[in-house]
Amino acid sequence: MAAVIRRCISRGAINANLRHLRKIESIRRKLPCFTSHRYVSFVNEENLDEAKETEDYKKQLGYDELYTGHIPTTPFQRVLLALGSAAMCLYNPARDDMICALGESTGYYALKNIRSKMLTDSVGKQILEEQPVINTETININYLGSLPEGTFGKEYWHFLDNYGFSPDARLPVHFVDDPDLVYVMLRYRQIHDLVHTLLGMPPNMLGEVTVKWVEAIQTGLPLCTLAALFGPLRLGPKHQQKYLNTYLSWSIRCAKNAKFLMNVYFEKHWEQEISDLRRDLNVEPAPVPLKRTGKKIVIP
Repeated sequence: MAAVIRRCISRGAINANLRHLRKIESIRRKLPCFTSHRYVSFVNEENLDEAKETEDYKKQLGYDELYTGHIPTTPFQRVLLALGSAAMCLYNPARDDMICALGESTGYYALKNIRSKMLTDSVGKQILEEQPVINTETININYLGSLPEGTFGKEYWHFLDNYGFSPDARLPVHFVDDPDLVYVMLRYRQIHDLVHTLLGMPPNMLGEVTVKWVEAIQTGLPLCTLAALFGPLRLGPKHQQKYLNTYLSWSIRCAKNAKFLMNVYFEKHWEQEISDLRRDLNVEPAPVPLKRTGKKIVIP
């Protein structure tokens, strides 16, 4: 079935769908040179003309200052973005930029639902109010590495070290048009590796599919659902058997029985034993922990 899907998505079709995406990507690459709207507030009269020229240039690029890095899209462009990025994700699952574009262009209603669930939970509400960010400026990686074995922070450190990952690798949000949902999307993206650590799943295809089932059931994000449904098509025979006999049912149980993971303030649990954290969150331990096998797949 996977081969049929790949044949149906020809290079020509992908290129046609992604013509607009290339334009958006060229714009996106220019965005980091810009500051936020606060830049204009602090300019003096001497460089006011330069500031106005900068603002005019940003308007030409379609950068509307809804939030730093936002790229506005019309309904037609969002459909085109979703179709093109979905095609590219099937063609090359390692394209994290296309995966992010797919998640942002299709996740509006799911993000609203996630935010509502977070607002009804005391910890989730705190997360939305404080908006913690996970990167090397906010997390002391060396400190996590110094924690005792078996703690959640040390397990996360092992995950990053073993697979060569960095918290800085998560891309910023560009295509979410509701400012209230921007952080929700970013938070989902940034805790992905923490969920891997909590579940004990490596970032190979089987581990990613397992995590995606948990995320799909809990968040309802179309990106997660598509990855959970089509990801198994790329599994080899041995992993397909493990997936069907063991990990599919386990991931569904985890998703339904565990605490809503978007309401977990993971940063406050570094020193806690991971076994205790799993028990507190009602996360069933993996039946047979996976070892690192195959090529790591990036599915934010």
